[in-house]
Amino acid sequence: MKKFNFRKVLDGLTASSPGGSAGGGGAGGGSAHPGGTAGAAGTPREEVQETLTSDYFQICKTVRHGFPYLPTALAFDPVQKILAIGTRTGAIRILGRPGVDCYCQHESGAAVLQLQFLINEGALVSACADDTLHLWNLRQKRPAILHSLKFNRERITYCHLPFQSKWLYVGTERGNTHIVNIESFILSGYVIMWNKAIELSTKTHPGPVVHLSDSPRDEGKLLIGYENGTVVFWDLRSKRADLRAYYDEAIHSVAWHHEGKQFMCSHSDGSLTLWNLKSPNRPFQTTIPHGKIQRDGKKPESCKPILKVEYKTCKNSEPFVIFSGGLSYDKACRRPSLTIMHGKAITVLEMDHPIVDFLTLCETPYPNEFQEPYAVVVLLEKDLIVVDLTQSNFPIFENPYPIDIHESPVTCTEYFADCPPDLIPVLYSVGAKHKKQGYSNKEWPISGGAWNLGAQTYPEIIITGHADGSVKFWDASAITLQMLYKLKTSKVFEKQKPGEGKATAEIVEEDPFAVQMMYWCPESRIFCVAGVSAYVVVYRFSKHEVNTEIASLEVRLQYEVEDIITPEPEIIPQFPDASSQLPSLKSLSGSTNTVACEGMMKDSIPCLSVKTRPVRMPPGYQADLVIQLVWVDGEPPQQITSLAVNSAYGLVAFGNCNGLAVVDFMQKSVLLSMGTLELYGSSDPYQRQPRSPRKSKQFAAGLTELSDSPVSLELERCKSPTSDHVNGHCTSPTSQSCSSGKRLSSADVSKANRRGPGRPPFRKAQSAACMEISLPVTTEGYISRRAVLQQLHGISSFSHDERHCTAHTWMNKENRENSFSRSRSSSVSSIDRDSKEAITALYFMESFARKNDSAVSPCLWVGTGLGMVLILSLNLPASDDLRQSEPVMVSPSGTVLTLKGAVLTFACLDCTGTLIHPPYEVWRDPHSADDGEKTRKRKLVMHSPSSSQDMGDHQFAVICSEKQAKVFSLPSQTCLYVHNITETSFLLQADVVTLCNSVCLACFCANGHIMTLSLPSLRPLLDINYLPVTDMRIARTFCFSNEGQALYLSSPTEIQRLTYSQEMCDNLQDMLGDLFTPVETPEAQNRGFLKGLFGGSGQAFDREELFGEATAGKASRSLAQHIPGSGGIEGVRGAAGGVIGDLTRARIALDERGQKLGELDERTASMMASAEAFSKHAHEVMLKYKDKKWYQF
Repeated sequence: MKKFNFRKVLDGLTASSPGGSAGGGGAGGGSAHPGGTAGAAGTPREEVQETLTSDYFQICKTVRHGFPYLPTALAFDPVQKILAIGTRTGAIRILGRPGVDCYCQHESGAAVLQLQFLINEGALVSACADDTLHLWNLRQKRPAILHSLKFNRERITYCHLPFQSKWLYVGTERGNTHIVNIESFILSGYVIMWNKAIELSTKTHPGPVVHLSDSPRDEGKLLIGYENGTVVFWDLRSKRADLRAYYDEAIHSVAWHHEGKQFMCSHSDGSLTLWNLKSPNRPFQTTIPHGKIQRDGKKPESCKPILKVEYKTCKNSEPFVIFSGGLSYDKACRRPSLTIMHGKAITVLEMDHPIVDFLTLCETPYPNEFQEPYAVVVLLEKDLIVVDLTQSNFPIFENPYPIDIHESPVTCTEYFADCPPDLIPVLYSVGAKHKKQGYSNKEWPISGGAWNLGAQTYPEIIITGHADGSVKFWDASAITLQMLYKLKTSKVFEKQKPGEGKATAEIVEEDPFAVQMMYWCPESRIFCVAGVSAYVVVYRFSKHEVNTEIASLEVRLQYEVEDIITPEPEIIPQFPDASSQLPSLKSLSGSTNTVACEGMMKDSIPCLSVKTRPVRMPPGYQADLVIQLVWVDGEPPQQITSLAVNSAYGLVAFGNCNGLAVVDFMQKSVLLSMGTLELYGSSDPYQRQPRSPRKSKQFAAGLTELSDSPVSLELERCKSPTSDHVNGHCTSPTSQSCSSGKRLSSADVSKANRRGPGRPPFRKAQSAACMEISLPVTTEGYISRRAVLQQLHGISSFSHDERHCTAHTWMNKENRENSFSRSRSSSVSSIDRDSKEAITALYFMESFARKNDSAVSPCLWVGTGLGMVLILSLNLPASDDLRQSEPVMVSPSGTVLTLKGAVLTFACLDCTGTLIHPPYEVWRDPHSADDGEKTRKRKLVMHSPSSSQDMGDHQFAVICSEKQAKVFSLPSQTCLYVHNITETSFLLQADVVTLCNSVCLACFCANGHIMTLSLPSLRPLLDINYLPVTDMRIARTFCFSNEGQALYLSSPTEIQRLTYSQEMCDNLQDMLGDLFTPVETPEAQNRGFLKGLFGGSGQAFDREELFGEATAGKASRSLAQHIPGSGGIEGVRGAAGGVIGDLTRARIALDERGQKLGELDERTASMMASAEAFSKHAHEVMLKYKDKKWYQF
C-alpha cells in the first residue's frame, strides 16, 4: 500500500507542476521512446487534460454468482428464511430472497463439515475439517468471524445447537461429547465420555458420534448416536444413561417424532428402524423401503445405505418420512434418489447429480410441535432443488438464483457495463418464451434478507459461451444476475450420427461446438461466435420468427512462404457448399485402422456440416452467415485466435496462426484470405527464406497426438503458444501449436493408426471450467508464461522431436525467451525455421491508414503474436445504395508498427483524449413486416456520440501488447508514449475502458497484478497484486468492462465480480443485501394443562446452572484453543459504510437508552426524596416517644 500512496503523491506533484502531463509517461516508469517528443503532426501534449488520478481506483470483490463449488453442508434458518451452503474449499454461501447472496471464506480453506444457524439470532456456527468451530456474525452485510475454537486432541464429527439455547453440543471421532458456550466460545467442563455412555460390559469402542439431539419432550435428555449402531439416551442432570439401544448395522442418521416418545434411525443396509423409549431392547418397526421381499418369508435383501432420514409430523395427515439413498444394489445404473414416504404412498425423485444433503422446511422452529413440512431443499453436487411437499405430485420450485451457469462448462466470457438500456427488456422478452413449464405455483420459500437497488443504475450484461455451443445472456445490473436469453449455436450444424464422428473431418474429439470467442456490438445487435472447430457464425437479432436457409461460406487459410507472389489481395471465389463435399467425406470414412497415404488426404473439407434445408428460427438471434475454415492438403484448419465485426462496414474479420480472413457478410463473399506473411508485402522488416515444400503433408499436425507420458505432459504445461522462437515455432496464443510436417517414425504412425485417419490431434475443447491443472510456478510465485498461454486458448499438438525434450531444456528456453530485447524475437534465424505468426488482435476503425493521409478512412488494424501491427485499408462503396452490389476492396496500407510481445488490444482517442467508438449501424429488424423504403435504408453512426465536435486533424492510437503499451500520434505515426508494463511476466488481458467520463487502460497480468494506466500519457494509476493465476480458468475468463467493473470464473461453477473503482468500493455497502432482518420469533403453542403436567420437565431445565463454570468447572486448556475473530472490527467497518438504516437504528437505540436513563434518574431522585421524608418522619416519631416509658404508650 505504501507504493500505492506514493503514486498518489506523485500524481499530485505532476498535476500541480507545469507541463505535468507531458512528463507523465516517463514518471510512470515507462522507458522514454526516441520519438517521445511532439510528433510531426504538431500536437502539443498539453491539449489533453487527463482527469483520472490514483484516487479514482481501488480493488475490491463485489459479489459471487453461481452454484457453490464442491458443496458439503447445508443449513436453514426457519424464522429468517435464509439458507447457508458450505463447500470443500472452505467457502460459505448464504442465500435469501433473489438479490440476497453473500459469499464468505474461511481463511484456512478447510472443508466445511457442518453448519448450524442460531435461529433468528443473526449468527451461524461452522464446523470445519481442521477441527475448528467458527461463529459468524450475520448482522452485517459482509459476515465476519466473531470467535473460533480449535480442538487440538479430538476430531469434530457432529454438532447440534438446540433452538433458543446458547450451549452447542459437539461430538467427536473418539465418541466423546463436549459442550461449548456460544456467547464466549469457551468449552464447558461438562463432558460426556464414551466409556461412561456405553455399558461397562461392552468390550468394543462405539465409534465416532454421528448424531446428537435433545429430546423434544425434555431438553434435559440428550440422544447420542454412535456409528456402530449404539444409541444412548443421556440424562444431563444425573450424568448417566437413561437407556441404551443396540442395532447390528451402522447408523447414519437419527430423527425424532415431535412428541419425543419415538425416534427413527437410518442404517448402512438400507433399513429404517423405529424405536420406542419405553421398549429400547429392540426396534418396534424395521423396514427396508427399497428391498425386495423374499418369497420364503426371510428378511428383505439389503440395499445401499440410507445416508439421512427426516421424520416430520403433520396435524391433519400422515407423517412424512424422507430419506436419501437406500436403493437396491441390483439397480446399479439408477440415478441418485430422494424418497418421500407419506402414509402408504412412496415417491422416488431421481436426481441428475449425487445428493450431498437435504433439509425439510417446516412451519415451526419448535421441535416439540407438529412440524407441518412444506418443502424439501435438496443440495446436489452441481445443483440446488426445492421440492414442494404441499402438492401430491411433488413439483419443484422454479429456482430464481443463477445456479445453472455451469449447465455446460463455461469456455469464454464477455462483460458489457453501461450498455443501451433497451437491450435487457428485449432479450428478456425473447428468452421468456422458452422457459420450462411444470413448476410449483407457490412462492420461492427461501425469502429472507432485504435487498435494494442502491445508487448504481446503469444496465449491465454478461455473456457466457459454453462447451456445448450454447451462449447465455445475463442481466447483471446492480450486482445481481438473472438469465435473459439462451442461444444454441450448434443448431446451425447437422447432428453427428453415432459412430460417424470418429472418421469425419472434425478436429476435436469432444465438444466440437464449444464456443471459443464471442464479439457483440450492443448498438447494432450483431453477434458473432467463433467455435473450436474453426468456424464463425454471424447472428442478427429479430423479433420475428423466420423459416429460411442458412448461408455458408468456406475459407481456405494456408501458410506457405514459397507461395508469396504479390502483397495485393485477391478476391477469393465462393467455395461450393458443404453438400458437394459429402461424397469425399464418405470416401474418407473407410477403415479406422489405416492412414490415408494414397493421395486421399483431406482437402477443402470443413470440420462440420451446415444444415442445407430451411431452418425455423425463433425470435431472437438468427444465424445470418456461417463461415468455416477447411482442411488444406491433409492438415486440419487451425483454431481461430482473433475475431472482429463491424456492422457499419458489413464486415467480419478473423485470424489464426495461418493468416487472416475478411468476409463481407452483407454480400456473403470472401474479400481476403491471406497468410500472415503475405499481409506485409514489401513492408516485412525481417528477411525470411522461402521454405521448401513439405515432403509428407499427410503426416502433419493432423496425426501428431499428445501422449500421456510425464515428459509430454510437462511439455504441454511449459510450451508457449505465442513466441516459442527458440524451438522454431511461433504458435497461436489462442489455439494449438502449428507443428511442422516432419516425418513421423513408424512408432508414431502406428500410434496414429490406432486413432484412425482424420482423428483430432487434440484431446478436448478446453472449457474454462474444467482446468484443474497443476502448473509450474516460477520464483515470482505465478505460473509460467508458457503454461498460461499454452492452455489459454487451446491444447497444442507437438511435432515428433519436441516430445523428447527434457524439462530442463524447456526451462532454459523459458529463460532465453524472457530475455529477448527486440519486439519480435531473440533471433531472426529462429523465424526462418517454420515459424507461424498468429493474428492475435483485430479492430475496425475510422483512422489514418498511412502517414500522408489528410482524412480518416475505414481501416482494419491487425496485431500479431510477434508484436507487429498492420493497417489494412477498406475501400467501401461511396453510397449505401451500391453497398449490396459493389465489391469492397481490402488492401494493405504498408503501415507497420512494432511492440514487444503479442498484441492484445487497440483503441483510438480523438485530439481531446476522448475514446472514439468504431462506427456502427443502428439496429433495425431484418424481418420487420414494414418493408417501406425508410426501414430498408441503413442508418449509420460514424463516430462517437459523445464527441459531437469534429475529431480534429489527428488521433491517438493506443496499442497494448503482453509486455508494453504504446500511444502513437496519427497520421504522423510518431510514438508519443511508451510504458513497459512488465519485464518478468506478461499480460493476459488488456482493455481500454471508460471510468468517470474519462478513459484508461486496464491490464491483468499473469503474476496476479491488476494495473490501470492513464491515457494518453500511460501514467500508472493503480498496481495491486490481486490474485495469482493458479489455474487457466482465471486466465481464460478474466475480462474488464466500463465503469470499473471486471469478472472472472473463480471456480468451474462460479463467476466472481470485482471493481477497480474507488467510487463503487465506497458505495458497495449500500448495494449489498441485508442477511438479517428483525423478525419476531413465533410463539410456542400452548401445551395445555395435562401435557405440561405429564409431558416431562423440559421447561424447567437450566443449562446455565448445569454447564456453567461454577458447576461444571473449566475444561482442559490443551483440549481446545479459543481464537478471537475480527467480526467486531468488521462490524464497525460495516456500520461506517454509509448504511443510513443502521445509523438510524443506532440513533434510535441511543435515544431509547438515554430516555430510559432519564427515567431511571427521575425514579432514583423520587426514591431519594421518599427516603428523606421517611427518615424525617421516623426522626420525629423517635423524638416524640424518646422519654416515654413502655407503659405510657
